[in-house]
Amino acid sequence: MNSTLVSPIVIENIIQCKIRGKVAYQSHVPATVALNMTFVKPFDDPSGKGYQRPVDPKRCNDFAIYLSKGEDALFTPILLNAGGQWEFSAYDKQRPAFGRIISKGKASLMDGQHRLGGIKRYTQETNAEINIPFLAFHCLDEDEEIRLFNTINTKAKGIGSSLSKYLRRDSDDMSWIATELLIRSESPFYNIGSIIGKRNKGRHITLQNLYRTLHLLSKNPKVSFYSREDKLTMALTFYNAVKECFPQEWLDYSSYRLTHIVCLDALSIAGSTILANCSTESKRQFDYNGITKAVIKLGKIDWSASGPLKYIKGMNGSKSLAMDLEERMLS
Repeated sequence: MNSTLVSPIVIENIIQCKIRGKVAYQSHVPATVALNMTFVKPFDDPSGKGYQRPVDPKRCNDFAIYLSKGEDALFTPILLNAGGQWEFSAYDKQRPAFGRIISKGKASLMDGQHRLGGIKRYTQETNAEINIPFLAFHCLDEDEEIRLFNTINTKAKGIGSSLSKYLRRDSDDMSWIATELLIRSESPFYNIGSIIGKRNKGRHITLQNLYRTLHLLSKNPKVSFYSREDKLTMALTFYNAVKECFPQEWLDYSSYRLTHIVCLDALSIAGSTILANCSTESKRQFDYNGITKAVIKLGKIDWSASGPLKYIKGMNGSKSLAMDLEERMLS
């Protein structure tokens, strides 16, 4: 845990501010400077005041790959504790909160360890230089620093996989199809799905659930070359046919297992074969009526929560049920 600098570092264009009574600085520095002016306090440091977990090389590598996407690869500022070793001076009296800092010692890196690790790898492999934004507290004592780190890493929650898929709908076809299935009034999932991933009474299927089951439905190579609009129409046709065949079972989640994820996945696995059989690769034509004809053959299945499907669970259960569903639809 070495906080010593060989020589002072001058950082320009600093904005000084106060956050809950604490003096803080905001600006940016080149990656080489950021790597030189920061240090990490490992959790097993002999001082007993360390807290950082070991760096995960995979997360650093993933971030380096993200940076390689170019100007669209934006990221948030790293969080530092200067420990009282930075001296701020304003450029002039008219702008007392704008000036430069002379850093006489390294700042403790509280948040951004994997970002800096990925930046280091990216700059080494590309010989490029990028600016790193930072927010630095002038001086937090060691206990304050640990408490803030703990708050950042335990209280803050990620956005969740469902909302993440929704935000990617313009760049990822399957995310777009899943989103459309939730927001279109003609979709059987319109009133029973949740975009943000939060389940409640009546909305028990998340966008992430649909995203996964759509992959199962469209996995056959004969379907892969169709456009996302075509795949959406296929999905609407298939799931609407299921709902029309079992209207009560589709809407009664507590009494029937039809719209439980394990059964939806089973329907999608079996449905992928039906979609493949309805496609004509050479002419890129699709027999939508064939989907309805196949689904009608499922008419005698008992989907009740207390029936023969009561104990199926997990992907193994879905695959086992899918074999029976496929056999019925192909008969």
